[in-house]
Amino acid sequence: MALIAPRMTAALPPEDAGKLQRALAGGDDITVFVDGTVHRLTPQARDAVVDLLSRFSRGEAVTVSSVEEMLTTSQAAELAGISHTYLRNMTDRGEIPVEYRGTHRRIRLAAIMAWLDEQKKGEQKKGEQA
Repeated sequence: MALIAPRMTAALPPEDAGKLQRALAGGDDITVFVDGTVHRLTPQARDAVVDLLSRFSRGEAVTVSSVEEMLTTSQAAELAGISHTYLRNMTDRGEIPVEYRGTHRRIRLAAIMAWLDEQKKGEQKKGEQA
């Protein structure tokens, strides 16, 4: 896994932290509005948001970071349903981005998923033309 640059946010002022703490005391139901549209969070996302807000309500500074899953070439090939050799050749040609950890190749899960999406779109176009 690769750590993506964290972002640090300072603690809330005590008055704001207290208001947030009182608001969270009623439960863990969180409603998210983005541009006036309500979005229902998955339980995992809701728990993460509640945890973040709870930390702010206690007056803590918070650091948020992301972890992106890195796959071995064998894992990536299995996920894509192709041979390990074919995948290695694709990385050599630059068709799928690869990162090296020493001499070992690592491929981002997102890169394999994007490649699979491209393959599906290509198959759909061929089916429409036939």
